Amino acid sequence: MTDATPRLSRQQALRLVEGAYLAAATGLIWLALYYLPVGGALFRLALPLPLILLQLRRGSRSGVEGLLLSVLLLTALMGPLRGPLLLFPYGLLSLWLGWSWCRGISWWLSWSGGIVIGTAGFLVRILVLSLLVGENLWVVITRAGSALLDRLIAALHLPITPDLTQVQLMALLLVVVQEVIYVLSLHALAYWIFPRLKSPIPEPPRLLHGLVALDPL
Repeated sequence: MTDATPRLSRQQALRLVEGAYLAAATGLIWLALYYLPVGGALFRLALPLPLILLQLRRGSRSGVEGLLLSVLLLTALMGPLRGPLLLFPYGLLSLWLGWSWCRGISWWLSWSGGIVIGTAGFLVRILVLSLLVGENLWVVITRAGSALLDRLIAALHLPITPDLTQVQLMALLLVVVQEVIYVLSLHALAYWIFPRLKSPIPEPPRLLHGLVALDPL
């Protein structure tokens, strides 16, 4: 009798193992970001990288599967609200950047799309966390925007008093600026790290090449 049990090829086995490993790494970084009191900035920078690497090595389908596996794992560990928060913006951002770099899309487009996804995801996360804690967390960002606007008015000696709309726009601008820096930092990190893992990303545009050419690693 012949054995009718289907067997995985070597490439399929490697794809499954690598996907599970990188999905678990994503979950561990998310847990560290959520529960550890130190290292938050480093964890945020590292969080999208495993799933981006998975896409570069195994394709977009593997990236989606890895993200779903990470979300399921975190949902089991953290509950149905905190676990899926990985998607906003880190999970969706990892899918976008991985997809863009697999296709050789320019940094300008991948950066711009990442800023939009990052900003939208940040706002969704603020909404969900506000529901979890029973307090409007957007107020904290609005206060920061109001303080910055007051400093600008005082520095420029403008005879105006900002209204609520201007304060909200300044708060949103702060979020956008944060994402501009964050997504560009992800590009730079991937440009430095991924070639060492035999998964290079597209070259930066000439205008940005001098910024990322000094590899600290």
